[in-house]
Amino acid sequence: MDIAVKDGRMVGVRGRAADRVNRGRLGVTDLFAWQANASPDRLTQPLIRVDGRLVECDWDTAMDRIGAHTRQLMDEQGPSAIGFYTSGQLFAEEYYTLGVIAHGGIGTNHVDGNTRLCTATAAEALKESFGCDGQPGSYTDIDHADVIALFGHNMAETQNVLWSRVLDRLAGPNPPALICVDPRLTPVAKTATVHLAAKPGTNVALMNGLLHEIVAGGWIDQGYIDDHVVGFDELSERVGGYPPERVAEICDVPAEKIREAARVMGGARRLLSTVLQGFYQSHQATAAAVQVNNLHLVRGMLGRPGCGILQMNGQPTAQNTRECGADGDLPGFRNWANDDHVAELARIWNVDPTRIPHYAPPTHAMQMIRYVEDGSIRMLWVSGTNPAVSLPELRRIRSVLSQKRLFLVVQDIFLTETAQLADVVLPAAAWGEKTGTFTNADRTVHLSEKAVEPPGQARPDLDIFLDYARRLDLRDKDGDPLVKWHDADSAFEAWKECSSGRLCDYTGLTYAKLREHGGIQWPCNEANPEGTERLYADGAFWSDPQRCENYGRDLITGAPVEPSEYKAMNPSGKAVIKAADYQPPHEQTSADFPYALITGRTLYHFHTRTKTARTPQLQSAAPEIWVECSDGDATTQGFQEGDLMEITTPRGKVQARLRVSGVRDGVLFLPFHYGYWDAGHSPQDAGRAANELTLTDWDPASKQPLFKTAAAALRRIERGTGPAPAPTTAASAPVSADVPETVGEPTALAHESLSASAEGAAR
Repeated sequence: MDIAVKDGRMVGVRGRAADRVNRGRLGVTDLFAWQANASPDRLTQPLIRVDGRLVECDWDTAMDRIGAHTRQLMDEQGPSAIGFYTSGQLFAEEYYTLGVIAHGGIGTNHVDGNTRLCTATAAEALKESFGCDGQPGSYTDIDHADVIALFGHNMAETQNVLWSRVLDRLAGPNPPALICVDPRLTPVAKTATVHLAAKPGTNVALMNGLLHEIVAGGWIDQGYIDDHVVGFDELSERVGGYPPERVAEICDVPAEKIREAARVMGGARRLLSTVLQGFYQSHQATAAAVQVNNLHLVRGMLGRPGCGILQMNGQPTAQNTRECGADGDLPGFRNWANDDHVAELARIWNVDPTRIPHYAPPTHAMQMIRYVEDGSIRMLWVSGTNPAVSLPELRRIRSVLSQKRLFLVVQDIFLTETAQLADVVLPAAAWGEKTGTFTNADRTVHLSEKAVEPPGQARPDLDIFLDYARRLDLRDKDGDPLVKWHDADSAFEAWKECSSGRLCDYTGLTYAKLREHGGIQWPCNEANPEGTERLYADGAFWSDPQRCENYGRDLITGAPVEPSEYKAMNPSGKAVIKAADYQPPHEQTSADFPYALITGRTLYHFHTRTKTARTPQLQSAAPEIWVECSDGDATTQGFQEGDLMEITTPRGKVQARLRVSGVRDGVLFLPFHYGYWDAGHSPQDAGRAANELTLTDWDPASKQPLFKTAAAALRRIERGTGPAPAPTTAASAPVSADVPETVGEPTALAHESLSASAEGAAR
């Protein structure tokens, strides 16, 4: 997009028609949420906790306090006392700098991003099947596919610009068939050729049933399997135990619908599959996502226009978090269990290999919280995310983050619920106020330019990390500064060196080239100077034992595969088919908790609403939390649209107005965006955040928390006098025609949050 600037302020945005990703289109959050950058409650000065209160201070005071605490913990306890939890919304240059500081400087293994909550399963599924992270497909596959299958992916609300591209195809001369797997009646489901509304937690059984039909129907490419794949025989045997009739009982989906979906996908000449949170945040997440990869491997549907997989991302720079090492993995998709990879990274950083922690897998976010809870992590630096609202079982999370023995640093643009618990708060610059690169789900690298100055004393995240490295006086083995760059451009050059020779090779990119050409897909190097649209077109995968990113895990237990096991199983670097049996979810519905509770997004908000709730158009479209149940359940229980309900799980309670929607029977839906900063009440009162209810559990392979497998109860507190405050568009559309369409004036809160110039631009 282009940013309009007047008198030093952002006053508008527009899409770039020539861009390969959005073709000039912008979603509703793109069009409006930039206004929040000018909110009067932006963090503009560092804060430190004094006598229990956060008070303003200067940067030297704040950073000296952080540096002193770091050195003290390093002396007393060592690197394992320090952890970093970052975002999916910073720039590559910032992630890489953080990774170098944490891994090569401090030497801690406790580094992760909130990408653990949204795309860890995407990364793990790609590693399991292809040996490395990185999307095989491209967004342009939408333009060519004759069948598009969306697995747990409400694209109309989570990637609505991409959904417009699908709608273009559906309105064109050769519309593709659509397969939708989703328990809610989303716009995707309403448009689909076949809609499979499987019971939450049964995705592996459903995928095994589809693969059973694909194999039994002979819709496989045996030549491709023989030449490029290992593991097919085990898959064939495993899915043989999942005929449609058995799967129908497990998933509560008609057997004939399973057969129909398999026929559509089996007859596809060009199949594109997309996957998102409906699989990633549910039971057996990695196992289910891997079965989507298996579908393409048995059909030979990779590397050609229209034949691809998009294991999607939920944030704009989730891919950068993963490739730059800010999710705990080693930068450049290097394998922590491969000594040669560690040695190569040590050479680039000019440090001893023993300085880079590789004695065990990287510590994932939920394990980091456990380490904070038991006191082994004593300092946690949170940048660009809000775990006090976004992590599961919030009563526990608030207790953990509030411990007196924890030194909590929060780096953000607003005083979030997490920042309110911090010992030091650092004011950061937002996009448009700093320069850097970001890479999207189909590997497209864009350059984001600084358009305006950040407010007050707020600083770019890169500058904050560079300042931290200087104050710690981190050195390489020759005594020179470990972090040798000083700005975004030089940081990008350093990242390019680290990426050289790896799948995510950036060496053919420069800021000048990105300014001239716009987005370019990696790998971009001497062999691919214009970028690479699709991976694995020649059937050559990144799974060779000497270069793969990891050796995989057991999909049921999560146990890492030993290097020797991997080499014996896949000596020639083929794609790997991994089968998995269905296992029931850990928390089952019962007489006391009869509903399956799932959480998810609405079109009008992003994450914990720190920006979108400060945007009048977006806040007025979805001003308050709601809960959805089916028409059948509402009729049986005597509930009506707009009733005030209490939703209960073994972990807590939330109150919300009822939307009677197209969700399947037996399922409740809560949007996860709503926290407490603007609610006028504290978490100790009636709960508002969906994660008061979710459970502390995660996928064994990807370590991604499970937000879609809780058992819940629902009761009415009082009858409603009007409709729920839910949007009438998209998946939250009411079943009743009597509910008026979503309209409304901007709220007073959102009006007050705009500066004069931004408010004028909004008008």
